[in-house]
Amino acid sequence: MQTLEFWRLGIFVGLLALFMLLEIAWPRHKRSIPRSQRWPANLGLILVNGLCLKLLFPITTLALASWTQHQQWGLFNQLNLSAAIAVPLCVILLDLAIYWQHRLFHSLPWLWRIHRMHHVDPDYDVSLGLRFHPIEIALSMLIKLGLITLLGVPVLAVFLFEVILNGMAMFNHSNLKLPLKLDAFLRKLLVTPDMHRVHHSQRYHEHNANYGFNLAVWDRLFHSYVAQPQDGHSQLKFGLSHWPNAKDNRQLKGLLSLPFRSPSK
Repeated sequence: MQTLEFWRLGIFVGLLALFMLLEIAWPRHKRSIPRSQRWPANLGLILVNGLCLKLLFPITTLALASWTQHQQWGLFNQLNLSAAIAVPLCVILLDLAIYWQHRLFHSLPWLWRIHRMHHVDPDYDVSLGLRFHPIEIALSMLIKLGLITLLGVPVLAVFLFEVILNGMAMFNHSNLKLPLKLDAFLRKLLVTPDMHRVHHSQRYHEHNANYGFNLAVWDRLFHSYVAQPQDGHSQLKFGLSHWPNAKDNRQLKGLLSLPFRSPSK
């Protein structure tokens, strides 16, 4: 189990460095705010969220998957499917659950207060894919632990899902300019940066669309897909129009307190 945790961390760090370099080499848009004003808080949330998970949850998703498999708990442990079927199917089901979790955080006012920290950022780059409030991370962890227990998700499926989810979150939040033909080809299956960038538009109907992180099919299937921003990518405004671009909203203390503040404070 420790080996898988090591590989998961190593892949995360490697992909983060890769997308940081790629978006410098091929940026999609000009930055409105220097990295020095956004990255310390956005990247600092990695440490805060990691510490919160350690303190709040005595068991990791990988450890729980191993334990449920040993106890033969959950649907897939009862079905006795081959790993070739069970693993990809569980990865797809977990991705579907994350899609609906994301929609739920946009639909319920008290969850939106927590999630809006992710949307207040007035710029868009790979660091935004890591900018989630600790409360949201904890709630997401509870959902994942519940699904792993109910479904009996294999350890390999949990490992692959979390690696893919982290990698895709960084990929589709990166300020990376893909050739239009490549973007059109990729988004037939996967969520691309241009596709997810629409989700961070200030326009209400756009930031309530394109909820997927991994597979692009869910937004099409459940009618939440918007192909392109109304104003075009060159004129796309990020953040929330009713929320001021105050300095404390780019600092770690301000981000942590944001769910408990109103736009005027």
